Amino acid sequence: MWLLFAFCGPVCWAVSTHIDKYLVDRYFRDSDPAILMLFTALLGVVLLPFIWWVEPSILKPPLRAIAVMTASGVLYMGAILFYLRAIQSEEASVVAPLFQASTLFTFLLAFFFLHERLGVMQLLGGGMVVGGALSLSLGGELRAKRFKWRLMTLMLAATFVLALASVLFKYFAIQDDFWTTTFWTFAGEGVFGALLLLNTNYRRQFGELFRQNPGAVVGVNAANELINLGGGLSVRYASLLAPVALVSAISSTTTIFVFAFGILLTLFLPKFGRENLSAGNFTRKALGAFLIAGGVILIEVR
Repeated sequence: MWLLFAFCGPVCWAVSTHIDKYLVDRYFRDSDPAILMLFTALLGVVLLPFIWWVEPSILKPPLRAIAVMTASGVLYMGAILFYLRAIQSEEASVVAPLFQASTLFTFLLAFFFLHERLGVMQLLGGGMVVGGALSLSLGGELRAKRFKWRLMTLMLAATFVLALASVLFKYFAIQDDFWTTTFWTFAGEGVFGALLLLNTNYRRQFGELFRQNPGAVVGVNAANELINLGGGLSVRYASLLAPVALVSAISSTTTIFVFAFGILLTLFLPKFGRENLSAGNFTRKALGAFLIAGGVILIEVR
């Protein structure tokens, strides 16, 4: 039973990645993806009263813990903004595996700031993650001049910020339950959205898009947030039934599911997603996805 819940996480996150790609291509192709972050922040704020109703003790953590959890929400939104800008011009199966680099950054930051030791397996896994990232960041002809510098810059920024949030959590020893953490993370997302609204251009674009497609954008984005939340709850529940390291290793298969779903969408539902399935690109993506997934497994399983 725990295995089903453990795999539910990466499946949900893979679906969410393709929804992100659909949203960006359908509604934000000619606008800044920051506008999508405003919708995400709005949905998070709307969910706050419901989470408070489910878990009334959300105000009990000390002020420092609340500040760290809120800051984590702000950092998360910043990371996702880099990610959306990357996925605006790249295929989901190329961008999603690079998200796993956050595990590598987490261990490096933990090594320098928390003085955690890295074993041979972690170093080998880190090498595999780097190799997979390089494979995905080369153009179809696998030549240096086709290296996707913009993609790598955006995704390295995204994964570094995610890793920084993770290490901050560990440094301050945040041990609060899932709903309390979720509440204050969503509050941080709301703060990020409020800061974006200070920009006049963002306010104008947000208002125009909301008037043109309120139901579609809000509905799809809300479904996406619920899918993400469901994935997180499933993995958390699986961690209660099985070793955390094993569940974390299974979670790293997200990249493989993104790759598989991209193939299925291209073959059967091309209007919702399209991947380049030429022999060279297929081989490069498969190699990169499996290298990164395998590297993350080596890093996380001790």
